[in-house]
Amino acid sequence: MSTLAPAVRDSSTMLRRNLLHARRYPSLTLNLLLTPVMLLLLFVYVFGDTMSAGIGGAGADRARYIAYLVPGLLLMTIGSTTIGTAVSVSNDMTEGIVARFRTMAIHRAAVLVGHVVGSVLQAVASVVLVGAVGVAIGFRTTDATALEWLAAFGLLVLFALALTWIAVGMGLISPSAEAASNNALPLIFLPLISSAFVPVHTMPGWFQPIAQYQPFTPAIETLRGLLLGTGIGANGWIALAWCLALTALGYRWSTAVFNRDPK
Repeated sequence: MSTLAPAVRDSSTMLRRNLLHARRYPSLTLNLLLTPVMLLLLFVYVFGDTMSAGIGGAGADRARYIAYLVPGLLLMTIGSTTIGTAVSVSNDMTEGIVARFRTMAIHRAAVLVGHVVGSVLQAVASVVLVGAVGVAIGFRTTDATALEWLAAFGLLVLFALALTWIAVGMGLISPSAEAASNNALPLIFLPLISSAFVPVHTMPGWFQPIAQYQPFTPAIETLRGLLLGTGIGANGWIALAWCLALTALGYRWSTAVFNRDPK
């Protein structure tokens, strides 16, 4: 108990520091946030009629494709936002501030915890904004219960936590902010080869297993099931397993690299 209070206090201080940085330098967050928003508008208003026909709806039924698209874009938003985390962590490592923190009487893990909690909060705020844009252009749920809404929110938070720990690890091993941004590109690329935009069964046969079992597709299908009433099947358990595995992997990787004695 004697070490818990200082750890919480130091982590809160680091969280406040990271949130202040995000507020003072919003350009990176805005740039990353604009990507899913622009993709949402592009696929709805440019490709919407054609894509809705491709998923079994009438060509003019754009609302059908909006309902299909928004859950995938919400998870893509999380992937985009966590790239900013990798860049922020890399900046801290390369600009010397972490070396100063190491000499201070603060809890060692507080630096990472501050980044992780701050990134998850920003990811949730970004998801809310993109969701609001989706609602504004016609996204509607199909009688989702309060429990299903709570489960959907929990999935988004858990997915954000998992990707954030992976992004922290990428930032720690990157020699520069530019390298961190490039290393974290898979977090934006993976949703493009998932079921976010088109059903997996419409993809080439050899590619379907790759799209089906990567982290984003099970999470997207689970979110669709919770909000739209479609079948979830085993996707819920697969999504949960991916989230827990990525969180554990990212945490062990990040703490191992961070605790390594500087040369």
